[in-house]
Amino acid sequence: MLDFSRLEQYRENNRIEAKKALGGLPKSIWETYSAFANTLGGIILLGVIETVDKTFDSVDLPDPDGLIREFWHIINDPMKVSVNILAEKDVYVEEVGGDHIVVIKVPCADRAYKPVYVDNDTRNTYRRNGEGDYRCTYEEYQAMVRDAAVRSPDMHLVRSMGLEALNSESVRSFRQRMKLYRPRHMWENLNNEVFLQKIGAIGDNDGLLHPTSAGLLMFGNHQDILCEYPNYAITYREQLDTKGNWEEAPWSSNVYEFYYWAYNKLQQNAKKPARQALREVLANCLVNADYHGSGGIIVSKGYQEITLSNPGSFRVPLDTAKSGGVSAPRNPAMARMFRFVDVGEYTGGGIPNLYRIWKSEGWPEPVFSESCSPDRVSLTLYMTGHSGAENAAAGKQVPLSALSQRQLLIDYLTDHPTSDLFALSKSLGTSLSRTESLLQQLADEGIVVVEAGQGNRLYKLKA
Repeated sequence: MLDFSRLEQYRENNRIEAKKALGGLPKSIWETYSAFANTLGGIILLGVIETVDKTFDSVDLPDPDGLIREFWHIINDPMKVSVNILAEKDVYVEEVGGDHIVVIKVPCADRAYKPVYVDNDTRNTYRRNGEGDYRCTYEEYQAMVRDAAVRSPDMHLVRSMGLEALNSESVRSFRQRMKLYRPRHMWENLNNEVFLQKIGAIGDNDGLLHPTSAGLLMFGNHQDILCEYPNYAITYREQLDTKGNWEEAPWSSNVYEFYYWAYNKLQQNAKKPARQALREVLANCLVNADYHGSGGIIVSKGYQEITLSNPGSFRVPLDTAKSGGVSAPRNPAMARMFRFVDVGEYTGGGIPNLYRIWKSEGWPEPVFSESCSPDRVSLTLYMTGHSGAENAAAGKQVPLSALSQRQLLIDYLTDHPTSDLFALSKSLGTSLSRTESLLQQLADEGIVVVEAGQGNRLYKLKA
């Protein structure tokens, strides 16, 4: 929560927008609503001005209740705003030094409601960055549409290709593994065409068989995959020595083959409890990637940590995913194929299990992060550390947050205009070096800026 008794300490940034609003609702409020809803969420302050030195000052709105009534009337008009994601509690009057202002708290919209646009025109879809509200590119708009679709993109038939686009050796290997994990399955003796139809890898269109997007990604020849997905790229990186030398191996085959090759690399020297979790997180990375997105999939294995990064945004809020019971992969047909060979699970229990194993091993809590422009999700797994008892004895903290550490930092800096590393580390419940690393990620993405203070560095959200 903002401390309105210290309003002058806040600044406009990528989560706070101030508008004078003495002449009524500003027209630009709807662009900001769209931008906040499509990005990280944020707070709109009506009756607040920026002074010459960029500090905030309040002005007394003559009719704040009338402004709120006008706001609700317009936001519920589908010709003005594509969807209203606010509850009554999100819009209210606040008294600041005798002045009355209006506070509008805009959450990040659920993927089913994105993109949020204005004036009944999808071209008026906005997002927020350090420079303010900006109109989304067509590619950003399409990425949100794909995420919101009820019918997943990986069920689409690739009508320009026939069955020759699928690698016969990959299909043979998959069937052999399925026979091992599901002996005497009713599909075991089907011919390849019927079998591939049953698992969702191919489909029928006017009597002709074509691969589905899921089938092409899972079993396709590399060149055929690139014809449908020009941005398709998977890279495996491994640290060679403590001097920081890495070996990088671009992948030139399909997703199915990469999974087993990469898992064999990742699980080497891993403790037994971690191996099953690594199976899950690698599969999750592959089935949740947006293969139309840029940047490709990157899997990195360092001496003390593993990082998996894929294009796309979170499909389920992280705190919900950590609670378990919710599974919404971006490519559900691919996820279903993996489950036929005993990879992945149906119930959304992969992330809770990951946190449980890492906690039992005394390792730092897994770190999820999300960035925009382009959308990208990363997971870092640190595989060294002390047990809980050893940490307590050593005075070290183990992160226990219910939300992602990244989001906690953003929320803390929303409520505290400027903060140093020590305060942020304490709020996060983790080490100074870990907190600094997360802050550097946010700075690289243009969300946080660093300033020199009196003897130390100060952090704040980008203005």
